[in-house]
Amino acid sequence: MFKKMYQFLKKIIFSSFFLYGYNLIAAPLSLFIPINIFTILILSILGIPALFGLIIIKLIIY
Repeated sequence: MFKKMYQFLKKIIFSSFFLYGYNLIAAPLSLFIPINIFTILILSILGIPALFGLIIIKLIIY
């Protein structure tokens, strides 16, 4: 049980750093994705392809 919690915590930390790095790179293009619990959980559960989904949602809505 602790192993699963540790792995999920590791995914959350990796996702937050990955999203922060993406925001640093995409800031000049104004494709900023906010770092909040919703986006971090989406990236943690669905993985890196969820970032492309968030980018597409950002482009369609805004």
